[in-house]
Amino acid sequence: MSSTPHLSPSDLAQILFASRLQASDHPSPEQVRTAIDERLCACGGDHAPCAAYVAQEAGDHPESYAARMRWALSTVGHVFPAYATAA
Repeated sequence: MSSTPHLSPSDLAQILFASRLQASDHPSPEQVRTAIDERLCACGGDHAPCAAYVAQEAGDHPESYAARMRWALSTVGHVFPAYATAA
């Protein structure tokens, strides 16, 4: 995946959080990579808009924010094993 090597696990989790994928979809690793790439491309290659969206969601929906972010972080660790110890 060429667009993600410079991104941290936290950055990738924020991008995944901002995607349409849901934990209940039980996405495959390929679906996760594709969703991250698509979301990053939609943001012009800059993850900052995703971070802003995540912050807004945390404020607007604190009851669901933590669970979704835990899922995003865990999923990034599974899909990108090199990041599992860095997360």
